[in-house]
Amino acid sequence: MSLPSADELEQLQEIEKQWAVKAMHHAETYFSLLQAMDGSKLKLTKIDDEIYVDFMSTFAPNVPKIDVLDEAKDFKSPEMKEKWRNFINRYEGGKVTDYNFGSLLRIDASKEYSEDNTMFVTRMQFLTIEIARNKAGLNSVHCKRK
Repeated sequence: MSLPSADELEQLQEIEKQWAVKAMHHAETYFSLLQAMDGSKLKLTKIDDEIYVDFMSTFAPNVPKIDVLDEAKDFKSPEMKEKWRNFINRYEGGKVTDYNFGSLLRIDASKEYSEDNTMFVTRMQFLTIEIARNKAGLNSVHCKRK
């Protein structure tokens, strides 16, 4: 296996920056929505209810604690990596647009995005956790319009 050339490395770094910019823009847009309307009334996909039911049944009895996530326990452990992989793959084929793109997810639902309160996940993981948070009313605290 040969190492990439300097030009190829620069291209890879540029692509990585573009992904980061896109993920940050997505996070800013989503948080602006949460500030503008009650999250419990927000629909993120056409199939929010299906995703929620699938999440709850797939991860039962160890559904991640959605108010404050534990990245190591709920996303990085071998058992959870496998559960997430199988769950996410059910939504490929156009069921959820960009299901495997990178997204930023807040660790603590009661706080805004920050360096200490953010983890990198797939778009499907983001949607799943945020749909569950919205249904539980955890994002309502951010709505400035009451």
